[in-house]
Amino acid sequence: MALGKESKIYVAGHRGLVGSAIWNNLKKRGYNNLVGRTHSELDLTDQLAVRRFFDEERPDAVVLAAAFVGGIMANSLYRADFIMQNMKMQCNVISEAYAHNVKKLLFLGSTCIYPKNAPQPMKEDCLLTSPLEYTNEEYAIAKIAGLKMCESYNLQYGTNYIAVMPTNLYGPNDNFHLENSHVMPAMIRKIYLSKLLNDGDWKSVRADLNKRPVEGINGQAEEQDIIKVLAKYGIESNKVTLWGTGKPLREFLWSEDMADASVHVLLNVDFSDIIGIEKYSSVFYGTKTDGSVDRNSSEGRGGAIPSLGEIRNCHINVGTGKELTIRELSELIVKAVGFSGEVLFDASKPDGTPRKLIDVAKLHSLGWKHSIEIEEGVQKLFSWYKNDLSM
Repeated sequence: MALGKESKIYVAGHRGLVGSAIWNNLKKRGYNNLVGRTHSELDLTDQLAVRRFFDEERPDAVVLAAAFVGGIMANSLYRADFIMQNMKMQCNVISEAYAHNVKKLLFLGSTCIYPKNAPQPMKEDCLLTSPLEYTNEEYAIAKIAGLKMCESYNLQYGTNYIAVMPTNLYGPNDNFHLENSHVMPAMIRKIYLSKLLNDGDWKSVRADLNKRPVEGINGQAEEQDIIKVLAKYGIESNKVTLWGTGKPLREFLWSEDMADASVHVLLNVDFSDIIGIEKYSSVFYGTKTDGSVDRNSSEGRGGAIPSLGEIRNCHINVGTGKELTIRELSELIVKAVGFSGEVLFDASKPDGTPRKLIDVAKLHSLGWKHSIEIEEGVQKLFSWYKNDLSM
């Protein structure tokens, strides 16, 4: 189902890590009829507000990149928020997209949907085959529900909602707040601050805390108060302590690569392409008078389709298919920052899932591969972070 350059596309979460990159990617491709709302302008957990938005804007396509996200610490502390906030947003946006005849919807999930001990690399078909990782169970369940919503709407109503599951993402506009950030930005900030403390560069330390206060402590605080709060997060002069053993393996994808993959899928991939039964496309989309598939028709909508058998796991993994240990990641960051101090690992803290490598064969078969390797990406993210502090 083609989207023309004039199509109105709503990007939910357009100021976030991935949403902002998707917005910019669409712009570069000549899609300028874009709609975005900040959280203060539109609370996606408010059903009536979301309905009013769709009534007013009537988008042709929706990219659902908004989510309540965080790392191991945040997932542990805010379990109710992680499941409830994400479920509300997904239910509101997807249901209103259907009610307003949105032609195409792209739902962004996460590879934390897969079981803790899933066979590696993780194929889409390993979903729901064994227990999830406990530390991010609520977020994972919410994302599983989201991809199942897309799948179920497609099968019942003939919609064209696609779910993509990105691996660990990093890039411009990343979250560097120590209380709830993901592993790479948190590690970059910790190691950089440790270097600044060792260098006695209090001007830069204060600039960092003014930009992103930690537990209410900003750059105007007394030195001893700054030192105390940073130490709580394992940051000391020329010494950084990180959570876990450093042994878990992780895969990372540059956010602008994720955006490119997302836009590629949005513009070029339909539900029938994913389930591999093009001959049944007329069931979903209806037919023209000459018997060809009419992808802009909705006459095929409605009712279950028993003849198609069991259709599940229609989501698409998005990643690089490559991995490294958390310790190896820390070494890349140490090199990028120019850090000469000590990096320690606190094995009493949780590691999370031991390994999270995804199989990207389906994505490759649909015509997309990544371009930014991890070594280049770490350097790019650190450079972005330093530049952001000076703005």
